[in-house]
Amino acid sequence: MENEKINLLFPNGEEEFKELSAVSFHDLGIDFICEKITDKSEERAQFAQIFQKMSDNPAVTAYRGDIFQDIYENPEMCSKLMTQLEHINYEKQYSGFSGHYEDSDSAWELLHRLEEIHDYIVSIEAIYKCLSDCKLKSEGMNRLKNYINELYNDNGFAELKKDIASLKASTQDLKSITLGVNLNEKFEANGIGLISFNKKQFTRSNAIGQFVTKIAAKDSMNKNTDWDDQLKYTPIEAGKTDVFEKILSIAGVNDPRVENSTFHMDKIANSMLGSIVYKLKTVLKKYVYLPVTDITDLIPQFIFFIRFAEYIKAMQKKGFTFCKAKTAEGKSKWHMKATGIYNFKLLSAFAGTQGADQIVKNDLNFNAEHLAYILTGANRGGKTTITQAVGLLFVLAQAGIYVPGESFEFNPVDSIYTHFPADEDKTLDLGRLGEECKRFKELYTACTDTSLLLLNETYSTTSFEEGYYIAKDSVRAILKKGIRTIYNTHMHKLAYDIDEINSSSKECKAASLVVKSKNGERSFKVELAPPEGISFAKDIAEKYGVTYEMLTEAEDSLSTASSSQTGS
Repeated sequence: MENEKINLLFPNGEEEFKELSAVSFHDLGIDFICEKITDKSEERAQFAQIFQKMSDNPAVTAYRGDIFQDIYENPEMCSKLMTQLEHINYEKQYSGFSGHYEDSDSAWELLHRLEEIHDYIVSIEAIYKCLSDCKLKSEGMNRLKNYINELYNDNGFAELKKDIASLKASTQDLKSITLGVNLNEKFEANGIGLISFNKKQFTRSNAIGQFVTKIAAKDSMNKNTDWDDQLKYTPIEAGKTDVFEKILSIAGVNDPRVENSTFHMDKIANSMLGSIVYKLKTVLKKYVYLPVTDITDLIPQFIFFIRFAEYIKAMQKKGFTFCKAKTAEGKSKWHMKATGIYNFKLLSAFAGTQGADQIVKNDLNFNAEHLAYILTGANRGGKTTITQAVGLLFVLAQAGIYVPGESFEFNPVDSIYTHFPADEDKTLDLGRLGEECKRFKELYTACTDTSLLLLNETYSTTSFEEGYYIAKDSVRAILKKGIRTIYNTHMHKLAYDIDEINSSSKECKAASLVVKSKNGERSFKVELAPPEGISFAKDIAEKYGVTYEMLTEAEDSLSTASSSQTGS
């Protein structure tokens, strides 16, 4: 049977994507999120690989989102399914289940192979029942269901079940083998032969009742270990009996140590279990390949969806809002309409202390009139948080995961590019401004009109005049190329000059977005408005106590205290 390869991330099975860079992955805080979702390093690495596969194909986003919804709504199915998938994966990794059979395999290897195939059949049957009992809605899960159904009902699978059942009937009760030893006139062993296969193990007795005088047919199997109700069993300890060594010698065994008994029995069994070995080889030749890998490849994808479903359910119980993202069919390639959104990273902090009702939610749209946002506001007012939140919306939604918010409709991006402040040790050669310019040029070149560009205090490491000049040209270039952008900056003049910047672009426009504050209090709410004019320098000065009022007030306090001490 030839089945299509099932993939829960790409509907056609062909992985066409752009890779999200490690820098953007870190800037967006996705590594932080993965740590909150699972404490297993292997799973975190798998999640990272999934997040980094960015596709701007709306069909891919919808495909993943529908699968996640099925998993979210059927936790019992997921639990049962994971049990079977992990069992198959264990067989694949630790039991030597390779899907291949070699003519040189020994009898015991063939028997182990038989058991592995039997376990595979049991798991496939369990998965078949698990999926058949659920009403699945997504294309991806129904593809998996059909794949398992075809595999389960395929004539080859039915024949496999029949063959395995027949062989197991011949081998599963094999508990002991009766061997006959011929002796010469000096009672030395000079020959050995197979008498029977037995369904019971021998039990210890005091003496051998009598020598074997009759040999049973080679393919017969006794119901127990008795031979004419007279055969008794006395074990012979290795190394203490010449007869034991003679038997091993006749069998072609030179090393009588107990730890090599499996190896010795391999040699003995291959020569004596002729009929069963032949049957095993005949059956296994028909099943040199089984689609185990196709199924086990799905395990990381299932774990990804299941872990996020569990986490989101736990957060919803604490009052946090999530929604399924919708792709915007028939709308502008730049379309995004988000209501009641917030940063996914805030969940862990607010869930443990402040509570869901303390999270500030925002609305934000992307379209031709609002393609690039110049985001200004007070220092520590939440500009980086909202910038990061928008990037995470796209990453989560395009991975199929429910996003934090009330609604989210969008057209996917081919990748996300971030320009956040660089570490000091990365700017030694070019200087900070040189490094920023070089990095921006590389990002701009990589961006397309379906990319998302997030700039965080870009060009803030030089004088205001120099930074403003470069930033203004950069925004104009962004509009010309048609890149969805959020540029959070302390350069309020850049936002004041929006009309001048927009005059050079016919189709796409920039807009001023402000993090509002009232009476010096940060609201963490954003809205379309001219910049409030709160100086970045003033915020910094207030933070470190270097405004005129704060400095002179501190000096006056010191003078007063000094005078008091002198007078006393």
